[in-house]
Amino acid sequence: MEKIFNTLIDSFIDNKVGITENFLSEALAANLKSNLLTLYQNKLMNSAGIGNAVLQDHNKLIRSDQIYWLDRKHNDAFENDFFDLMDSFVLHLNSTCYTGITGYEFHYALYEEGSFYKKHIDQFQNNGSRQYSMIMYLNVGWVIADGGELCIHHHDHLQNISPISGKSIFFKSSELEHEVLLANKARMSITGWLKI
Repeated sequence: MEKIFNTLIDSFIDNKVGITENFLSEALAANLKSNLLTLYQNKLMNSAGIGNAVLQDHNKLIRSDQIYWLDRKHNDAFENDFFDLMDSFVLHLNSTCYTGITGYEFHYALYEEGSFYKKHIDQFQNNGSRQYSMIMYLNVGWVIADGGELCIHHHDHLQNISPISGKSIFFKSSELEHEVLLANKARMSITGWLKI
């Protein structure tokens, strides 16, 4: 995993957006996707809001995905495998880049057909604890016509990233505006933040 971790970190240093393949193994990605779909089918996912518990708004003209927070308290074997992986990544990140990350939070995200998330920054106005944003995609067989790209707004260009299964994205939460373009079919990921 160290090689994959380094690819993610090195590409972030080079371009402000880290990208790597196979951060999640094929098996783990498939099991997490199965979890997500079960939650969705059982109507256990919630409409995502904008802001945090102090300042939260549910505006479907800005954001129309559904989420479910991962938690070790669920005692789900695959979620716990994911958390073990994140613990390893945070340890590597802190030891190689001295980032001082002390925690994280992650949720499943599902964009139904016709869903999107308008341009935004991931750090809250009233809380600067989110340092890095991470997205791990769960969409097998995704093609360009399916839409749903992550569009990163760099100061001099746009960078569109297809949400293909196995691909992971890493960037500074306070720096880059980004959006999820209109999804033409269900788009699934695990999304979250590394925190101080």
